[in-house]
Amino acid sequence: MVKTGWNFVLPLGALGLAAFLCHWPVLGGIFVVLALYCAYFFRDPKRKIPSDPRFLVSPADGKILAIEEIEDPYVGKAVEVRIFLNIFNVHVQRSPFVIPSTVEQTRYYAGKFLAASVPKASLENEQNWILMKSEAGDKVVVKQIAGLIARRIVSWVRPGDQMQGGQHLGLIQFGSQVDLVLPRTWKVLVKVGDKVAGGETQMVEIPAKGAKRR
Repeated sequence: MVKTGWNFVLPLGALGLAAFLCHWPVLGGIFVVLALYCAYFFRDPKRKIPSDPRFLVSPADGKILAIEEIEDPYVGKAVEVRIFLNIFNVHVQRSPFVIPSTVEQTRYYAGKFLAASVPKASLENEQNWILMKSEAGDKVVVKQIAGLIARRIVSWVRPGDQMQGGQHLGLIQFGSQVDLVLPRTWKVLVKVGDKVAGGETQMVEIPAKGAKRR
């Protein structure tokens, strides 16, 4: 479990214990269930990061919500892969690169808290962008996007941080969306509706330098 989770688990557990001591079993049971759910929500399972540098892995657990072509100020002509995280998914975000990379910039945008399933949520909701560049010179953007229930985006990285393959970037509390922005010439290996695992699912193939692929 990530450290942030203890901020929820311990108070809820203490309230549950207090309720039981006061002979309020129903209330105590509710607090205990909430504490157990928070421990589950903030879980951080170990992942086996693939080693092939030709591929990007998913930055988050969840289901592919959409794959759309966009214009991005950092990547240029790009494809945006949107991943929906429900309240039962692992909520830790990871570097999509399996090789070392650098966090070049981070950008925070205040916004709304629309349901992540609403198409305009990707544009209008509160979000944090993490602009990354691999040691091979490839660039992507990982967007942490708040949802209807999610009210706090947590980023663990700063500009200049050196990242290892699949290393943690942050998390979102509770339920959310994560977008991956990449050049249009790269080959997306997933389709809408697919379920992906952060740090494990090979989601994108990077073409060899000088080659052009879709």
